[in-house]
Parts: sequence; C-alpha cells; structure tokens
Amino acid sequence: MHRRRRFLWPIMLLVAFTILFNEYLIYYTTIIFGCSWPVPYSTASTVSHIAILADTHLLGRIRGHWFDKLRREWQMYRAFQTSMQILRPDAVFFLGDQFDEGQWSNEEDFSRYSERFASLFYVAKDVKVFVVAGNHDIGFHHEIHPSRVEWFSHRFHGELIGYVTVGENHFVLINSMAMEGDGCRLCQQAERQLMRLRRRFECARNGSRYCEDPLPFPFSPPIIMQHFPLYRKSDRQCADGPDSAPEPLKSEPLREKWDCLSAESTELLLKALRPRAVFAGHTHYGCQTWWPSPYLLWEWTVPSFSWRNNPQPVLMLATISPKELLVNKCLLPNEVTVIRIYVAAVAVLLFSVAYQLFVYFSTARISMERALDGQWSPRAGRAGLHSCIAKIGGY
Repeated sequence: MHRRRRFLWPIMLLVAFTILFNEYLIYYTTIIFGCSWPVPYSTASTVSHIAILADTHLLGRIRGHWFDKLRREWQMYRAFQTSMQILRPDAVFFLGDQFDEGQWSNEEDFSRYSERFASLFYVAKDVKVFVVAGNHDIGFHHEIHPSRVEWFSHRFHGELIGYVTVGENHFVLINSMAMEGDGCRLCQQAERQLMRLRRRFECARNGSRYCEDPLPFPFSPPIIMQHFPLYRKSDRQCADGPDSAPEPLKSEPLREKWDCLSAESTELLLKALRPRAVFAGHTHYGCQTWWPSPYLLWEWTVPSFSWRNNPQPVLMLATISPKELLVNKCLLPNEVTVIRIYVAAVAVLLFSVAYQLFVYFSTARISMERALDGQWSPRAGRAGLHSCIAKIGGY
C-alpha cells in the first residue's frame, strides 16, 4: 500500500501541474516575459496605450462542437483577461467578426451573442472599448439586413463611419461592408459620413478657427480601424513573422470586396482621411505593409485572437501620441506548444507507469525465484539429509 501511494502521488502531481500550467499559468508567463508596450522616443507628449485584437469568432448555436466552443472561449478569456490585468491599456479595439454566426442570427440570438461577448471580454471601467463590425457580425454586403446593422449599432454604439478619440489621438472606425461602392443606401450613407468627417479633418488641418464642427483636440493624422484590410493582391508582400499565413495560402490572390477592400474604396479612404496608420483583421493571419508615396503609412493586419483560426493568436500593443505611433506584437500562447506540453506529460506518465510495472514484475519474479531456490536448492537438500541421519543415530 505504501509503495502504491509513493507511485500515485508523483503521477497526480504531474497531471495537476500540467493542467494548471497549460490552462492558467502559461498565459501569465507568456505575457509577463514576452509582451510589453513600445517605448516612445520622445517624452514631450502624453502617450496612450492601445490594445488591438480581431476575429474572436464566438461560436453560436449552429456551428461548432460544444467542446470546441468551450476550449476556444476559455483560451480567449484567459488570454484577454490576463493581458488586461498585466498590461492595463487605456483602450481596446475589436476589429470585427466578434461572432461567428451573427449574419444568420435573429434578434434573440444576436442579443445572446452580445452578452456572451461582454462576459468574456469585460474590462475595467476606466478602459475604453470600441468595436468594429465584421462580415460574420452583420453579413457581407449582399446579405446585410438593416435590422442587424441596427442591432449592432445599438449594442456597440457604432456608426458606419465612426469617429472617436483616445488621449489626443483621432481614430476613424470603418464599416468595411458599407464600402462596396455600388450606390446602395448603406454605401451612400457611409460615403456621406466619410465626406463629413473629411471636411472636419481638412478644416482642422488647415488651422482654421472657424470650423463648422471642430475637433475636440488639436489635429493629428487619424488612424483607421476596420475589418477588411486595404486592397492588396496577396499576402506575399507581407513581412514574414510567426503569425504570417503559411504557404500556399500566403500566395493565393485576395478577392476584392471579399478578402480585402476594393482598389477604388481603398483609394477613396486614403485620399479622404490621409491617415497615418491603418489596422484591420479578417484574414486571420498577420501582415505588415508599407504604403509608399503619396500615402506614407504602415498598415497592420491583426491575426485572429482565436485558436480556431490561427494557432498563434496575437494582441497588438500600440503606444500612440499625436507625433508617434509604435507597435509591438504580443504573441500569446501557441496552441501547438500547449498540445506538445500535454503530449510530453502523457509520454512521461506512460513511461512512469511502464517503469513501475517493469519494476513490480521484476521484483515479483526475483522473489518467486528466491522462494523456489530456498525450497529445492542442493544446500537445502544436504541439510535435510544430515538432519535425518542425526535423528536416526539418536534413535
């Protein structure tokens, strides 16, 4: 019994520690030792710390196994809440596809998905949260129903073309599905809002004191936040990284209006807003692209935050002031790494069991052989014979 306990305790500790580490501690070790805010070059102006993530794809009632749903949501919950606890951003931007089945939902489903999203990705009261619409939230352009646009706007306080500030920095939130440019009512409304915002920025850029709708802070070029990336032919032009798309996916052409904005909509946005940076999601893999003259800006495509779409989720960390914009990638726990740890633990467990069984049966065999040798050995036979002779002589 004592030997059995000595064997079981290490096994139980190994199992408990492996689960505790993979499901909880790994998020702390990864973020504490691998993630940090970029350090600004100048301390003359106040900076804001912005966390950016995309494509959480919370599963609904139609697609996905219950265990898959539980596993992915736990991973995102732990990654996000640990990040918020350690990094403490000033604001968080979600770049679309918060849901996986929003485009098929009725109002009750949409409400339930929204509440689930809020329960997983809650933040402290002093942290601002901004949510951009994605095609899985309200549908692609051709399948958008006005009701879903209204539900999304009500839940997340979003417009087709939204304007927000964090610190003294200006951000423009774009509904990518409203940038189809086909003259529909949704697109016309988005273009009117875009032109109105363009006039506000141009007036502030020119330094006029008589702007019809002045900006709340001094002008600096805005930052675009949207779901679809700007137009590009494929991801081959992206810088390589651990979160990049693998081949042959990286070389596949991107479809305009499906995988990225059209060339026309891209030009419209860049000329109207003249941004200093663009952040997008949608492709599920990371990409960093430089736009040369006349635009002179960096575009970042943010990888999916869910293991379901990318084994290497990323949280983008941006340090922003009116004069600087610096970005670090926070590489969160990789699903492949977690699986390997579980496989290694199982291998150690099986080896330990096999070794203990080997020791047990070897010991049992040796004990049995000794017992048999003790009963039938020549020495034992001679001792028995001498005993018999002594008894006869004594008789």
